[in-house]
This record gives sequence, structure tokens and C-alpha cells, in this order.
Amino acid sequence: MSRNKDHQKKISVVIPCYNEEENVIPISQAVIDEFASALPDYDYEILFIDNCSTDTTREKLRVLCKGNPKIKAILNAKNFGQFNSPYYGILQSTGDATICLCADFQDPVDMIPVFVKNWEDGHDIVCGIKTQSEENKFIRILRTIYYKMIKKMSNVEQIEHFTGFGLYDKSFVNTLRNLKDPTPFLRGIVAELGPKRKDVPYTQAKRKAGKTHNNWYSLYDAAMLSFTSYTKVGLRIATIGGFIIAMLSFIVGLVYLILKLCNWNNFSAGMTPVLLGVFFFGSLQLFFIGLVGEYIMSMNIRIMNRPLVVEEERLNFPAPEKSAEN
Repeated sequence: MSRNKDHQKKISVVIPCYNEEENVIPISQAVIDEFASALPDYDYEILFIDNCSTDTTREKLRVLCKGNPKIKAILNAKNFGQFNSPYYGILQSTGDATICLCADFQDPVDMIPVFVKNWEDGHDIVCGIKTQSEENKFIRILRTIYYKMIKKMSNVEQIEHFTGFGLYDKSFVNTLRNLKDPTPFLRGIVAELGPKRKDVPYTQAKRKAGKTHNNWYSLYDAAMLSFTSYTKVGLRIATIGGFIIAMLSFIVGLVYLILKLCNWNNFSAGMTPVLLGVFFFGSLQLFFIGLVGEYIMSMNIRIMNRPLVVEEERLNFPAPEKSAEN
């Protein structure tokens, strides 16, 4: 069922950026050209959210906002990470639907009309699924293994090769606003709460310019946020594994004691078994403590309930209404 066409709909395009001085102007022009050629009947806004860039990205955003009132920008006071900033940008959008895409052109701009078409057909969420990618093949293999593992271990549906690139109806954006999650993992939230979803395949291109800011730490951070938010298996492994190892330790200790008491063939194994056991079980305990610590750290961040980001400045947003004085 198509949506009501009685008024001109507005599409918000949210573009998170960090040190993207070579890309912000080309990506904004590409989005504008796409609306002009493929979606002339739609109004639009482009909302950049800058995660405290240290290059000339902010200067370029000021120029863009000065030249086009439909381009807005939020400048964060600090870098609030790869999850909070895009999520916060989506919450600040004002369109009938919101599209989130990267500034580096890895998310193809020509998918925008495809997303809008599926949205008009009645889908509240349209997810871009990377069926092919020009990224490092080894990294893609690791991602595929990770998605398969999380999908098997989670009680909640997980969307493979979905990075957040997609369209979200304003009703779902309102749902996101009401969650008040200080550590949002958008991919998991979409899978868990998203209604009327349509998955659309696309090929991820190489970064057009600049250098990627993803590294092993950021990939690990993403993996652990998903793991601790949507699986219980880590805690179950620690519990069951700890019980099994405790039983094995008790049995080994009992056998060792019996052999010593019976003086079986002048049994003497020295300190080697003890040292091996201490090192093995000690390292295993550290692993489980670290695993449990990841869950506790995730809980702690949520309990503190800090803001998603702290804004330094807004560009091209309407001035807030002043409350009437008594």
C-alpha cells in the first residue's frame, strides 16, 4: 500500500563525518543532484553531524550551510564514537523519512531513490545489505564469520552485512527518540524493533577520498557492543565452563591425593603439574573475568545514562523558541 501523496514529502539525509574534508562537498552535491534528477517531487534536507574533526571539514561545512539553507550541520564538542554520533544525527532529522549514509561514498548515493520507492510501497524501514564489497577481502571474511556467529548466538534477529545504511520512516525515528539508550547499536535496534522492513542489496564501493578511520580497535568495539547487547552466551560459557573446570580440578586433585597417600610406585610428579595447572586455570580465569567485565562495562555505561553527544554548534537550524516570561 503506497503512502499518502497529498503533500510534498521531505527526505532527510543524515551524513556523519570525521575528518572528511575531501568528501563533504562532493557528497552533498551528489545528494542534491540525485534529488534533482530522480526525486524532483520531494523536498529534502542534508544534515551533517561532525564528530569533532581536526582537519578543515568544519570550515567546509560552514561554507555549505551558508550557500544552501537545506544543508544543516551539528558540530560535536568532542568525538563521541562511531555509534552515538550517527544515531544522534538521525534523532535530529525532521523529514517524513530519514536516510543515513557515509560521507566517503562507500554507501552509493544512487540507492536513495531505490530506498524511497520501497518506502512509498509501505515499508517503514529499508536496509541496504552489502552483498558485494570492494573492501579488503580478509576483513570481509572476518565480518561474515562474525555476523554468522552473532546470528547463531543471539535470541534477537540479526541482519547480516547491514551497517546502518538505509531509510527509516519518521514513526521509527520517533521510536528511537523514546528509547533513550546512551550506547545505541542501531543495527541491532533495527533488527529487534524495526517494523515492515525491506532488505535491498547493494555493492559497497571503495572510499572515494581520504583515509578510513576504522581500525582493529573500532571493529572490536563494534563486535563487543553487539555481543554484550544481544547475546547471553558469553555469561553462559563462563558459568558452564567454570563449573566443568572446577569439577575437573576436583577430580585431578582427588586422584593426585589418592596416589600420594597410597605411595603408588613411589609416586612423585614434582611441582610441574601444579605449576601447569596454576598457569592454565589462572589464564582461564582472567579470560572469563574479562568477558564478564565486558558485560559489566556495557551495563555501567547504560546506568550512567550520559548524553549521546554534546553539541558545540548548530548551523542552519531554526532558533529555539523562547519561553514566555511570567
